[in-house]
Amino acid sequence: MTRSYELFIGRRYLRSSRGNRFISFISTISMVGVAIGVAVLIVVLSVMNGFESELRHRILSLTSHATISAFGSGLPNWRETAARIDESPEVVASAPYIEDQALLTAGNASSGAMIVGVLPAEERQVSSIADKLNAGSFDDLKPGEFGIVLGAELAKALEVSVGERVVVVTSMRSTTPAGVLPRHRVFKVVGTFSAGMYEYDRNLAYVHLDDAARLYRMGEQVTGLRLQLVDMFSAPRVVRSLALSLGGEGYYIYDWTRKHENFFRSIQLTKTVMFIILLLVVAVAAFNIVSTLVMVVKEKQADIAILRTVGASPRSILAIFVTQGTAIGLIGTVVGIALGVLISFNLESLVHGLERLLGTQFMDAQVYFMSDLPAVVEWSDVAKISFTAFGLCCLSTLYPAWRAARTQPARALRHD
Repeated sequence: MTRSYELFIGRRYLRSSRGNRFISFISTISMVGVAIGVAVLIVVLSVMNGFESELRHRILSLTSHATISAFGSGLPNWRETAARIDESPEVVASAPYIEDQALLTAGNASSGAMIVGVLPAEERQVSSIADKLNAGSFDDLKPGEFGIVLGAELAKALEVSVGERVVVVTSMRSTTPAGVLPRHRVFKVVGTFSAGMYEYDRNLAYVHLDDAARLYRMGEQVTGLRLQLVDMFSAPRVVRSLALSLGGEGYYIYDWTRKHENFFRSIQLTKTVMFIILLLVVAVAAFNIVSTLVMVVKEKQADIAILRTVGASPRSILAIFVTQGTAIGLIGTVVGIALGVLISFNLESLVHGLERLLGTQFMDAQVYFMSDLPAVVEWSDVAKISFTAFGLCCLSTLYPAWRAARTQPARALRHD
C-alpha cells in the first residue's frame, strides 16, 4: 500500500495531459518502436529456423544420416559389412548404392547428372525418395530392364516423360570396331520425382543397383552403404563407433553433419549476425525511452518538487519514472511478441498472397533451393528476444529516473 501511489502516478504519466499531448505521443512512438523491433527480430529468426529445418529435412530425405564408402574404386564384401553394421542398436537400416556422374541425352537435349544405383526395397528404409515421385513408380526399377527415375527439373530439361527413353553416357570407354567410344546405355524413364529442392530435382537420377553395376563395370562391388540411424543428431558419435568396430582401415565414414557442414554452419552464422544486427534496432527503440523520460522529467519538475515537499523520498521519485519506462518497455515487448508470432505462423500465406497480388515470385528455387519461405517459431528464441528487449528498456529508464530523483524542490519551484 505504501508504494501504490508511485505506481499510480507512473501509470498516469503515460497518458496525455491537457497541457501537452506531445509527451504521450512520444511515449506511444517508443512503444511502437520496441514492438516493431521485437516483431521483426522474431520473424527473421523464425524464417532462419524454418529455412534450416526445411533444408535439413529435404536433404536428409534424399541422402542419409551417414554413409560408408571405400577409399578405392568400390566397397568389396559389402553384404558382410552391412550385416555387421546392422547389428548396432543405433542403426535402423543400411542400403547399398553406386554413384557416379554421367551425361544424359534425349533428342537434341542433353544434361549432366549424378546417377545413383539403388535397391528400391532397401532404399526405402534409408531415404524417402520413393514417396516423392510425382509420376511412375519407384518399384519399376527392376534389374536388367534398365529403367531410370529422373528428377522433375532434369526431365523437363531433357524434355522427356514417363515411357520415353534417354541415353546415359559415362566417362568410361569401350572399344568397338568404330574405335574407342564412351560407354553408354539406353534407359527407359519409369518415373519422375520432386524433392522440392532445385539442386536435387535438376541433377539426380536413380537406376537399379544391378543396372548401375553393369553400366559402370562395378561387378559385385558398390560405392558404399547408406545408413539410417535411430537419432540423426547422434550421427557423429555413431559413425566414430562404427569406424572403430570395422577397424577403420579401408573405409571412409562420414555423416550428414560433415557432408553439409559448411552449409549449415553458414546458416547458423547468418542467424547469429542477423540477431545482433536486428537487436541494435531494438536497442535504438529501447533507448528512445531515454529521450521520452527526459522530456517527462523536464515537464514534471513542478510535480516532482511538490511530491518532495509533501514527503516523497528520492527513492519514490525514482520508482515513479522507472514504472513509466518499464510500462513502455513491457507494453512494446508484449505487442511485439504477439505481432511477431502471428506473422511467423502465417508467413507463407502472406508471402503467397503478396506474390499473387504483385504477379512475381520472391523465392526462385534455382537460387534459394526452394520456392517457399518457411518459418518455425522456437520459443527459446522468443524468450531470449523478450528478456533482452525488456532488459534494454528497463536499463533505459535508469538515467532519467535518477535525474528526476535528484531534483531540488526549492530550485524547481523558484519560478512557479
